[in-house]
Amino acid sequence: MADLRYYDVILKPVITEKSMAAMGDKKYTFLVHTEATKTQIKEAVEKLFEGTKVASVNTMNLDGKKKRRGMVVGKTAKTKKAIVKLADDSADIEIFEGL
Repeated sequence: MADLRYYDVILKPVITEKSMAAMGDKKYTFLVHTEATKTQIKEAVEKLFEGTKVASVNTMNLDGKKKRRGMVVGKTAKTKKAIVKLADDSADIEIFEGL
């Protein structure tokens, strides 16, 4: 298990049509470190974004895709995605506003 700090856990937000539609239900999607646990993701969101309270965290591990360049076949890196649901009395995450 890697020694992860809260600022190393969340890599970047995921901006897709599906994730933007889920923001109405206070669900936010992030790409996270592959070794991060649900409790580490919860702590990282609550520390990085003031006034937020996390109700639940759902994670999914995504395998790398096969890519070809001529005859050479390789794979992209594995990733992990987290969908964070905020509590009803929680403040919204400001980086998603105005999109």
